[in-house]
Amino acid sequence: MAAKIKNVFICSECGFESAKWLGKCPGCGQWNTMQEEVRDSGPAKTASAAAARPLLHPVPIREIDTSDEIRYHTGLSELDRVLGGGIVKGSLILVSGEPGIGKSTILLQICQYLGQTLRILYVSGEESSRQIKLRASRLGVDSENLYILTETDVQAVVEQMRQNKPDLVMVDSIQTMNFTDLSSSPGSVTQVRECTNAIMRAAKMLEIPAIVVGHVNKDGAIAGPKVLEHIVDAVLYFEGDRQMSYRILRAVKNRYGSTNEIGVFDMGDKGLRQVENPSMAMLEGRPTNVSGTCVTCVIEGSRPILAEIQGLASATGFGNPRRMSTGFDYNRMSLLLAVLEKRAGYYFSNLDAYLNVVGGLRLDEPAVDLAVAMALVSSLKDTPIRDDAIVFGEIGLAGELRSVTHAEARIAEAARLGFRRCVLPFHCLRQIAEKPEIELCGVKNVREAFAALTE
Repeated sequence: MAAKIKNVFICSECGFESAKWLGKCPGCGQWNTMQEEVRDSGPAKTASAAAARPLLHPVPIREIDTSDEIRYHTGLSELDRVLGGGIVKGSLILVSGEPGIGKSTILLQICQYLGQTLRILYVSGEESSRQIKLRASRLGVDSENLYILTETDVQAVVEQMRQNKPDLVMVDSIQTMNFTDLSSSPGSVTQVRECTNAIMRAAKMLEIPAIVVGHVNKDGAIAGPKVLEHIVDAVLYFEGDRQMSYRILRAVKNRYGSTNEIGVFDMGDKGLRQVENPSMAMLEGRPTNVSGTCVTCVIEGSRPILAEIQGLASATGFGNPRRMSTGFDYNRMSLLLAVLEKRAGYYFSNLDAYLNVVGGLRLDEPAVDLAVAMALVSSLKDTPIRDDAIVFGEIGLAGELRSVTHAEARIAEAARLGFRRCVLPFHCLRQIAEKPEIELCGVKNVREAFAALTE
């Protein structure tokens, strides 16, 4: 009897299935995420087929041996930092980001170093073998242990993994893979989920690490079902504007390391280049004796990074003043403007306010609050902040300054780059064990901070 064909609607965020289209998904509450797919309802698996599968027995955790656990170093210390030390055997890693951000480039680059000791299978569903060869020649990749496979059938890819047993598999991209047993088109919710599951099972069973490239949708989120991020062991996301050279690689999820570490790269003609001193790179070309600019220090994992924040306050030409923020949370900026007006007496209600974090960084740490406020107040008063001063601290709704963590590491990084004065919350002074080679100014409110930065 022929298989029955029916149409179902599946949520691209959570995978909820419905027989009819719904504007709002009942599973996750997201709007306009239901996508139509064609499904064959073939005969179900019999109980005898399920019983033929061998029964696995639980193993006491103390008897599990991890002494032979190894990590493959990629040759890029910035990538190893984000991965937690390297690529773990049998792991499944998802690399995502905007088109043209450098996902395929970084994978092809690390093949040159890894190919010295490992056999690599590079599966491409988007490019032909000749196109990959041209790109590899431009990047200087000519390893003898790099094998190219242009295939979109995930079952053929899994069979190649079983027969050839490579040391590392790269799939570019998971949205181009398809499962022939499914009638839906490549890139659909069902295809992405089942293809990822197939690669994951093969990677775990054969202990072959696999790296898959994932596309993003128009909102910047990873395309495909949300369960895709739950299947993989690590999710790496490329941040940055394609019009700018700097790229930030961040771990959104990592079962084998911290998710706070970031890697900084510079995109050039020869591919991605590591930026081992991002603080110096982010401050290049900083203007001197100009109002509206302030330097702060953020902690990304175990690494302190200096960042420049620029603020601009100007007379509005509209009925309602305009607010714009790049690299900093818009709602947090609005909250700080309200605190500056209510608690400090700096009025922005009839002014447009613009904020920008130089270098394409995305700052989410509360310790950036004081630097954002100082940049906006400096532009409002048209008073430059000292070029040799750095500031960090969290601002409360009462206008007070709250202490932040890792104060010593921030101060040491500022002193290393030649800053002479550090303005920080007064309560942070108790965290300083040794006297640093920089002048410390502990302040309790925003007005004291601005006075310490302009005197």
